Amino acid sequence: MIETPYLLFLGDAPDMLSSKVAQGIKDWRPEFAVGQFRMEGCKADLKLPDMTLEEAKAAGVKTLVIGVANRGGYISPAWKKVLVMALEEGFDLASGLHNLLRDEPELAAVAEATGQTLHDVRVPSVEYPIANGVKRTGKRCLAVGTDCSVGKMYTALCMEKEMRARGMNADFRATGQTGILITGNGVPLDAVIADFMAGSVEWLTPDNDADHWDLIEGQGSLFHVSYSGVTMALIHGGQPDALIVCHEPTRVHMRGLPGYQLPQLEEVRDMALTLARVANPACQVVGYSINTQHMAEDEARAYLAEVESRLGLPATDPFRFGAANLVDALEAI
Repeated sequence: MIETPYLLFLGDAPDMLSSKVAQGIKDWRPEFAVGQFRMEGCKADLKLPDMTLEEAKAAGVKTLVIGVANRGGYISPAWKKVLVMALEEGFDLASGLHNLLRDEPELAAVAEATGQTLHDVRVPSVEYPIANGVKRTGKRCLAVGTDCSVGKMYTALCMEKEMRARGMNADFRATGQTGILITGNGVPLDAVIADFMAGSVEWLTPDNDADHWDLIEGQGSLFHVSYSGVTMALIHGGQPDALIVCHEPTRVHMRGLPGYQLPQLEEVRDMALTLARVANPACQVVGYSINTQHMAEDEARAYLAEVESRLGLPATDPFRFGAANLVDALEAI
C-alpha cells in the first residue's frame, strides 16, 4: 500500500496538462494532497502550498508522488537529485511512469540504504488472459475521446459519484496511472503486452449483477496515431453497452501531434460505435462530455446547447456542471 498523505511532485512540468496525474489526485483525493514541489521553470500550479522536503516532512507527508505525465513516461535526469533527497529525507516514492523507479540504479541503491519503498504503479501485477469476447453479465460504460487528456477519467469518476448518490450500483474501473493512484487498484493498460490488453479489460470488468455498471476509464483516442491501440483494446475488451464521447473544444491540434487536427464529434461517434458493435452489437452512444475548463461559463453553456441540438444527445461538462444528464441516459438503457 502507498502511504498517505502525499507531496505532489510537479518537477519542471511545461504546462498544467503535463501535471494531470497530480491534478487528478488533488481533485479526487484532496485529503491526500498536502502540498506541491515545483522545480525552477515549472509552469504548472495546483494552487496547493509550495513545500520544501523539510516542510513536507514536518507536515506528516509519507510519500512523494511524481505527478507529471510526460510524453514517453520517463524520469527526467533533472528530477533525480530531488528524488534522491526525498528518499534520504525519509519519503517513499510513487510513480506511474513507464520509466520505472526500480530500474534507476541510483534510486534503487538509496532506497535500499534508507529502507524507503519505491512504488511503480505502471507495472502489471496479474497474468492477464487473452480476450475471448464472451458476453458478460452486468453493464459497462466506456469513455472515448477526440484526443488524449480530454477528460475521459474525470467523466467516469463524475458519473460514478452521481450514480452512487442516486443509490445506483456502479464502480469506476481505473486503466491508467492516475486512476490507480486515486482508487488504489486497476489495470495499467498501456503497460500490458499488446496481446493481453483486451483480456486485461475483460478481467477488470467481469460478470456482475444485472443492474451493475462498470464505468471504464478511457485511454488515448482512435484518431491519435500514437495511442490508438490502447483505445481499441478498451473498446473490444470492455464490450461497452454505452459510450460517452469526450472532447476539449479549445485544442488546436492533437496532443503531441501538431500536424494532426482533432476529429469532429460525429467522426468519433461513428467510428467508435462501429468498432464497439463488433464485440457488443447492442452498444449505443448515449451522450457527450465536453471539457470546458478554458471557456467562460456563458460560452461553455452555449457550446453544450449547440452540441445537444446538433447531435440529439445530452451534453455536459460533468466536472463543472454535473453528470446528471449522462446518468439519466444510462438509466434509460
